[in-house]
Amino acid sequence: MPATDTDNKASYMKIFAAPALLVLGFALPGHAQQNTTDHNAHNNAAAPATTALSEGEVRKIDMDAKKITLRHGPIANLGMPPMTMVFQVKDPALLATVKTGDKVKFAVDKVEGAYTVIQLEPVK
Repeated sequence: MPATDTDNKASYMKIFAAPALLVLGFALPGHAQQNTTDHNAHNNAAAPATTALSEGEVRKIDMDAKKITLRHGPIANLGMPPMTMVFQVKDPALLATVKTGDKVKFAVDKVEGAYTVIQLEPVK
């Protein structure tokens, strides 16, 4: 019996489909790993060295609550316009480095849902 067009198509599919699936099998796991790595890197909190410093003025310091009130310019990494607001402080020791009225440079990031000062230094 001579081979029909249907038989030929089935043979070609068997010949070409298996290697194509094999290639995809090797390519996709690496791609998935890359996306996972990028996603995890994005979720890590930004280190102070990578967060741009904003400028502000200390309006109030609350050592007991570990908070600082700053009148600040734009905070680029948060897309925040200039305003006066109260921030939590990641390290309470930062509060001892400034006093009310000081001009400061600082970095803020969102930590556990709260805007938190992660770096603070007086302007000299």
